[in-house]
Amino acid sequence: MHHMRTALYLDFDNVFSGLCELDPLAAERFATDPGAWLRRLSEISETGARRRWLVLRCYLNPSGYVPMGTERKYFSRYRGAFVRAGFEIVDCPRYNATKNGADIRVVVDAIDALSTEPVCEEFIIASGDSDMTPLLQRLRRADRRTLIMSPLDAAEAYTSIADQVLNGHQMLALVQGESIDLDDDPSGEITPESDGTGHPGTVAAHRSGAYEAFRSIVSREYNGAAEPLNLAALAQQVRDELGAATIGPNWFGLGGFSRALWSLNLPGLTMSQHLLWDGNRHQPPEGGTQKVPVPEPIERLGDLMNLPQLPQDWWPAVYGALSDYASEHTFNMTKCTAWSRDRLADGGLRVSRQHIGFVMNGASRGGSPLYRDPPPTAEEIGEAFVRSVLKRIDSSETVFSEEDLAVVRGWLDAPVDHAASSPGQE
Repeated sequence: MHHMRTALYLDFDNVFSGLCELDPLAAERFATDPGAWLRRLSEISETGARRRWLVLRCYLNPSGYVPMGTERKYFSRYRGAFVRAGFEIVDCPRYNATKNGADIRVVVDAIDALSTEPVCEEFIIASGDSDMTPLLQRLRRADRRTLIMSPLDAAEAYTSIADQVLNGHQMLALVQGESIDLDDDPSGEITPESDGTGHPGTVAAHRSGAYEAFRSIVSREYNGAAEPLNLAALAQQVRDELGAATIGPNWFGLGGFSRALWSLNLPGLTMSQHLLWDGNRHQPPEGGTQKVPVPEPIERLGDLMNLPQLPQDWWPAVYGALSDYASEHTFNMTKCTAWSRDRLADGGLRVSRQHIGFVMNGASRGGSPLYRDPPPTAEEIGEAFVRSVLKRIDSSETVFSEEDLAVVRGWLDAPVDHAASSPGQE
């Protein structure tokens, strides 16, 4: 098997603090057993190649900490775990009240690595700091693959440059040993990638019985469909019929659901970010995607912070699904996004796990984390999410008038209808 020579640069303070906002228990697992998620990361890539670690570097402020209730979790307590996992530790004490210098150290070290032998084919930047954007641009000019690991919502100008992005719930799935859906990303059009034979996504090595069962299910649904099929719903149906263990990591090793679909070479197959259809039989959706009409300030927020462009009356249902999960389960972020997606789908609302995670992250930053005891209500989740959105607007350089802000509040903070917040229930 081909190995991809990879350098990993981890801004520990940034990533650990971000994970703590999402799921403190999972964040602790990330910090105390880095060897486990590092082994999994070595096997998960869009190219199918196993990663060989040429550089493993962890940038850490030895006096830094995150508050956990009445306790402070100092970053220095995790130093030994990363040393045992093979990381080189780079101490980055604070230069001032907000900066510890990790970002500039990462940039300098990564640029140095471009000119050293053996050549690093891939650079993984584990940080949500958009100050890294020029570094990503430089690595792309040098024709290196890049992967961003960001636990919280990073700026689109930063993530759009990378070849691959692991978002918050994908990182938690990595840490917790759960299946990672690399294609649960509703941004951008899905396009076929050639394997060198001229056929998009065909990988001859994956002609197993499980793969043929996958072909049978998809072909049945595809050939019998009278209109475009929803990608998320089809993926869930395949999981239900075959089971996650049968599908294996990265959809039979092909790198994700969309790539597995392309490998089937279905006649007329066309895909958008949400749908697939037979271009020979089906009328394509307008513009190839399901465009949701939203007010201009909401559209601007989509560009500014990747705010999901959901219909106004869907927001209360998302808040309600998250509240229902929190009240009925012990919190686990990856399970929460999957459960909430399925709950919403039962009511006919197709909301991606990434969009659900975006709302959950915002609610946490706004003061209503789902792991709170007692769990937050739908109203509290909605209020906290709106608070976090308004705070991000205030800290940005984008000008929103009072009228714009009123539109934002009204669109996102629609009155919670308890019947709507539990889709599928009468």
